[in-house]
Amino acid sequence: MRAMVLSAPRAPLQMEERPDPLPAPGEIRVKVGACGVCRTDLHVADAELPDIRYPIIPGHEIVGRVDLVGPGVATHVVGDRVGIPWLGHTCGACRFCKDGMENLCDRPLFTGYTRDGGYATHTIADARYAFPLGEAGDDTSIAPLLCAGLIGWRSLVLAGNAERLGIYGFGAAGHIIAQIAVWQGRSVHAFTRRGDVAAQDFARRLGAVWAGASDEMPDTPLDAAIIYAPAGELVPAALRAVRKGGRVVCAGIHMSDIPSFPYELLWEERQLISVANLTRQDGLDFLKVAPQAGVRTETTVFPLQEANEVLSKLRRGQILGAAVLRP
Repeated sequence: MRAMVLSAPRAPLQMEERPDPLPAPGEIRVKVGACGVCRTDLHVADAELPDIRYPIIPGHEIVGRVDLVGPGVATHVVGDRVGIPWLGHTCGACRFCKDGMENLCDRPLFTGYTRDGGYATHTIADARYAFPLGEAGDDTSIAPLLCAGLIGWRSLVLAGNAERLGIYGFGAAGHIIAQIAVWQGRSVHAFTRRGDVAAQDFARRLGAVWAGASDEMPDTPLDAAIIYAPAGELVPAALRAVRKGGRVVCAGIHMSDIPSFPYELLWEERQLISVANLTRQDGLDFLKVAPQAGVRTETTVFPLQEANEVLSKLRRGQILGAAVLRP
């Protein structure tokens, strides 16, 4: 197999040839067809997350086909197309797993972070955490759904029944969830970097009723806002934009420090909450809703060996929609 490997903090990924991996009991080997590039991959590459296991193969928006099944696996057979998400394993024994909150498991494994991911020709996955995908749609368009879509869906659910919804950061997750929200009958307000006219026009094409810079106030108070951009300064901006009793959802796994802000922005029962990971039920729910809503991902495809260049483009905000690597 070939893989782009991160060997040390902030080091460039290097292409390596490795022996084909063998699945252990309960695991499957997947031949990767496409792997989306997520902002969390950038946080891994930039050593912004704790306890990264080096060397590591990044990537957790994986679509591929099972080409070897480990002992004890009855849920998948060779040839099945599957999706492998961020959550790669949970212990099943901690209080959170037992209470139906496996996204908060005390001893989890995360694809492309604490176990090898999809910037490769092949990868290994716990069969219980690989979603069956069927044959509808192509690998490239589906790949961003495996994290941008799944985490986006969880954040949308946590935003409640907000009729007027703000989306801060109109990238991979933002453009997917905007389509779901419009399909649900919500009014979407899109916030981008100042001067990012392309992203603002893109948001309007997808049905946003308003699009502007993240430091602007929308034309009407919002019922809720979701922050996808990893910028802590957006928290007070979003709180300022939501009405009394409104909710702000921080959807990223990493965010820069939140600056101090006056209590009056939080007062009047505004809520500030975060999203952590996902559950398998989130995945099943979202993968059922996405085709019903007619979600179409905007993707740009790159060869696997250009992973470093793609991460650099993502860091500079030069990806419209989502980037996808193909081995």
